[in-house]
Amino acid sequence: MSTVAVRTQAQRKKSPLAGYLLRRAGTSVLLLIGVTIVTFLLTNLVPGDPVSAALGEGASQNPETREAFIKAHGLDQPLFVQYFIYMGNLLRGDLGTSLVTGQPVTADLATAVPATIEIAICAIILSLAVSLVLGTLAAYRRGLVTDQIVRVVTLIGLSVPTFWLALVSFYVFFLNLGIAPGSGRISPSIIPPPRVTGLYTIDYLLNGDGVGWADAMAHLALPVMVLSLVTIGLLTRFIRTSVLEVLASDYVRAARAKGLPAMRVVVDYVLRGAALPVLTVVGVAFGALLSGTVLVESVFAWPGLGTYAYNSAANLDLPGIMGVGLVVGVIYLVINFVVDLLYGVLDPRVRIA
Repeated sequence: MSTVAVRTQAQRKKSPLAGYLLRRAGTSVLLLIGVTIVTFLLTNLVPGDPVSAALGEGASQNPETREAFIKAHGLDQPLFVQYFIYMGNLLRGDLGTSLVTGQPVTADLATAVPATIEIAICAIILSLAVSLVLGTLAAYRRGLVTDQIVRVVTLIGLSVPTFWLALVSFYVFFLNLGIAPGSGRISPSIIPPPRVTGLYTIDYLLNGDGVGWADAMAHLALPVMVLSLVTIGLLTRFIRTSVLEVLASDYVRAARAKGLPAMRVVVDYVLRGAALPVLTVVGVAFGALLSGTVLVESVFAWPGLGTYAYNSAANLDLPGIMGVGLVVGVIYLVINFVVDLLYGVLDPRVRIA
């Protein structure tokens, strides 16, 4: 076969995935525009007076000051004009100035988002590792004592309120036993690392600071444990169900009949066959960890996206609220795009379809 023919055949093999990715990227762009519209409309429908929230009760009573603020921020324009102004600023990377911190919203989010990403990544990795073991073990021991114990434990994990678990963990491990640090990302005596990624654990390693890294890891322990316990319950039950469906398939029976080692059957056949539905749930769980950790962050005074969203909502900080809404929408779009990409990589049927 000639070199040209080989290249043509290789291009044909790659084209389905490339086309699939282009379609998904185009859909993501349209969804992102929809996210900006929904975020803008919902934020402007929030009850309350943003002028009074920004200027305070005293200054907002002054007609000249109030009118100057309204004109400066385009609040006297029709809603669709305000949206196009918002989109123009957004394309320049300008999300406005926070009414609470007095800083650009982009600067606030650049600090808050990495803090949340740090605990979310650690929590999803720990949850997935534990859930794969427990879910697979429960599926192989279906109906036995091991399966019953795993199901009861996961049910408890799903039933316990996250904020209650966070409060109990803080009280037991910090206030009572004193074996875990208190609140925040690092101790007051530790200097924050030079910013590279915004993730303290990684930045400390890049800076060669072992003391700072150990302190950051210690502060991560409790919030990660709380978030993981809840996520493990969800993932374990879903992995158990997916593994049970794969165990009943013909190709797994054939692999066993061939006398393949049990570990190879589990890794190459069972887990691989159950990967696609599990991947979807992992994506949803990771998105929930990134966007729904406000209660855990409040308990541990973690300066992440949840804390910032709560402060913005409590103080009617419209630029901050819109910034958080946009970031959460982008987070879910990116996660869904990555999940779809992995679908196309793992399953050729998706690329062909």
